[in-house]
Amino acid sequence: MSASTALLTDRYELTMLDAALRDGTADRHCVFELFARRLSGGRRFGVVAGTGRLLSLLREFRFGEDELRFLRDEHVVSAETVRYLESYRFGGTVTGYREGELYFPGSPILTIEGSFADAVILETLALSVMNHDAAVATAAARMSIAAGDRPLAEMGSRRAAEQSAVAAARAAYIAGFGATSNLEAGRQWGIPTMGTAAHSWTLLHDTEEDAFRSQIAALGSGTTLLVDTYDIRRGVERAVAVAGTGLGGVRIDSGDLPIVAAEVRAQLDALGATETRITVTSDLDEYAIAALAASPVDAYGVGTSVVTGSGYPTAGMVYKLVARQDASGGWVAVAKKAEGKGSQGGRKRAFRRLEDGVARDEYVEIADGFEELPTAADIEGGRMLQVTLVDHGAFDAAHEGPEGVQAARAHHLAVREELPVRALALSKSDPAIPTVFADAGDR
Repeated sequence: MSASTALLTDRYELTMLDAALRDGTADRHCVFELFARRLSGGRRFGVVAGTGRLLSLLREFRFGEDELRFLRDEHVVSAETVRYLESYRFGGTVTGYREGELYFPGSPILTIEGSFADAVILETLALSVMNHDAAVATAAARMSIAAGDRPLAEMGSRRAAEQSAVAAARAAYIAGFGATSNLEAGRQWGIPTMGTAAHSWTLLHDTEEDAFRSQIAALGSGTTLLVDTYDIRRGVERAVAVAGTGLGGVRIDSGDLPIVAAEVRAQLDALGATETRITVTSDLDEYAIAALAASPVDAYGVGTSVVTGSGYPTAGMVYKLVARQDASGGWVAVAKKAEGKGSQGGRKRAFRRLEDGVARDEYVEIADGFEELPTAADIEGGRMLQVTLVDHGAFDAAHEGPEGVQAARAHHLAVREELPVRALALSKSDPAIPTVFADAGDR
């Protein structure tokens, strides 16, 4: 049995549950929504990521004896609530944007429906997963766009916590990266892995030539040799001398990359290694990648920037109650009204409206009951964005595991083609398309 995820939770969620069980509101049917009020860093779109991970973690959201003992010993909740939690299993419904989908301010990325008791204690888990993974995926998508057809490898594990590194590799792959250096991400999520040698390999040997010769003996001449431990020009010369003109690639991890890449390309060609590929690393982000667009570079390796969201390590998503049943069973839309932190109450259904295959807006209809909400047939040019992920406690496993990752990656690359040209720019700006809210009764 997998480890419980139930205590990946802020205390106030359980104290609210405790109070709701006391006053009789715990069973009230509620709708919670996870969304972002704005896009971090003036980005023009966001990328949904983490959904498959969240579903797998939600399966294990149950309170075993160790978790219950902690709650009793720390007097977090009453004995009655501890007994309630003994048999807790999420029995609600989750709908949301498919993983890999694009989102904009106000997009109802996830909707969690169930009793107040069912849904309120999921806030921290949902936000910690989605905020991290969406931040990484959004940065990765920008890098992927900047790289064009050139492949990208994620290699930032050393710049993140050990489990965050695995999650970041997964999110980056969904958003367009082609490989990761992290072996656990490869094992767990089916992501292609890559990697050859670091500078320590060269420093271990008595000469750079010895290091190259040993690496080629182990990995073959198609390997990639790191040529900047000492002098790049001498490194390239030695690499071709040892491997021959069929050398697979060289990696450059320092210097003024546009200038160095051009010099290395010219040197390789002069030595007859015209098919040897050049990979560059060295603190790349989307701006550095874009600056290399005209350089003779064949592939990029990105570390710190991608796993930290390229300066924005959280997507800024929130989890809010947007509708509930009252004491008589009628639906009431509810919303926070604080300045700068307001939300749109009510149940929602979201569509991306397209013209000639290009997105023109995010169209969100709001209603009290689902019976009032539209289908795709009701919205001209509309592509419905929400799918059912959990149906009254039954999980759709298609979104989980390596298969879910592959589906999310394919979906992302497809929907990215809907973006208007202005969305592809890296400069800060307003969202690429507006979010339009409408009352279902006004259609």
